[in-house]
Amino acid sequence: MNWRGVYAIYRFEMARTGRTLLQSIVSPVISTTLYFVVFGSAIGSRITDVGGVSYGAFIVPGLIMLSLLTQSLSNAAFGIYFPRFIGTIYEILSAPVSAFEITLGYVGAAATKSLMLGVIILATASFFVPLEIAHPLAMLFFMVLTCFGFSLFGFIIGIWADNFEKLQLIPLLVITPLVFLGGSFYSIDMLPDVWRTVSLFNPVLYLVSGFRWSFYEIADVSPLVSLTAITFFLGACLMIVWLIFKTGYRIRA
Repeated sequence: MNWRGVYAIYRFEMARTGRTLLQSIVSPVISTTLYFVVFGSAIGSRITDVGGVSYGAFIVPGLIMLSLLTQSLSNAAFGIYFPRFIGTIYEILSAPVSAFEITLGYVGAAATKSLMLGVIILATASFFVPLEIAHPLAMLFFMVLTCFGFSLFGFIIGIWADNFEKLQLIPLLVITPLVFLGGSFYSIDMLPDVWRTVSLFNPVLYLVSGFRWSFYEIADVSPLVSLTAITFFLGACLMIVWLIFKTGYRIRA
């Protein structure tokens, strides 16, 4: 294992965060805070509590998950797309680092950025509502799995995309709507039976539900099912990345 090579890629990607601090950290925190204020004030005045939890506190896990998913995707996708765009990817491929080590460096950096952002948003939310974390280790575990899973997915998108428009296509048109419709701001028990059944086909629901359970021990689906879903997603992404490097898809061409 070439840890020096992994660290070099990781350090380079983390240094980019420092150069774009306003865009990477400050902007997502402000956006999430605005979501919290608007949804918490506008809807919270009509919905006093959900499952015995105040609405303002109820939406905190959903807001954190929204940021984790979108930032993990965008960080990893741009991280691998830009070297492809300017041609420096060939220097990395010719270096004495394996495909696993390259992936670990890029995905590890993207996941670290998202985790940092999630912790900052969690700390910010504590100033607005009283938070309870019933299972802190489970919460951290869900955060780590989510960040790595969607960073891998973003890595795949960054390799698949051949222009900047495609780089934003899936995060904007697929992931963000799924997050909003995945119980981030409501419980699916509040929906009619038909839409509750439809919501069960939304994969993001299982992530949000499991993450919310770690806070308040309330969930739309079983935490074990949520854990199984994200583990399966992580494994599927790892398999796709392995196939990409094995076949050289859009990397060696």
